[in-house]
Amino acid sequence: MNERFVKHGSFVVERIYAAPPERVYHAWADPIAKAKWFSKPAIFDFRVGGREYSSGGPPGGPIFTFDACYQELIPEQRIVYTYTLDSGDIRMSVSITTIELIQAEGGTKLIFTEQGAFFDGHDTPEIREHGTKIMLDNLGKAIEGGQEHDNR
Repeated sequence: MNERFVKHGSFVVERIYAAPPERVYHAWADPIAKAKWFSKPAIFDFRVGGREYSSGGPPGGPIFTFDACYQELIPEQRIVYTYTLDSGDIRMSVSITTIELIQAEGGTKLIFTEQGAFFDGHDTPEIREHGTKIMLDNLGKAIEGGQEHDNR
């Protein structure tokens, strides 16, 4: 029998985007905009108590399932959600995520804080932080692409 254990951890990732908070918030709140930098959701109900659900993965690789519930939404300022992450039938983690959007000179400062329980070595806070940095870089590229499109 495999040893069972839980590793608790938290991390904070900050980014500055050359876009106003409204544009950054929209990139999280609109399913079409979000699908440009995150997996396309099968369910997307962006409201307090609403659910977001997506499933996918690399070709030939494991299928990951993201199942979130929105806990607090303050337009253009804060997004808080809890979520589970599974790989196939294995529960990898349960987390709470807080996204703060702060008006900054020339754009928006995003502060992403995640606190999680990571199960049985299937995932770690360090691996999740690395993936989050990539995700937030992809968000920045999507926002920049949106700015170029909007200025035509």
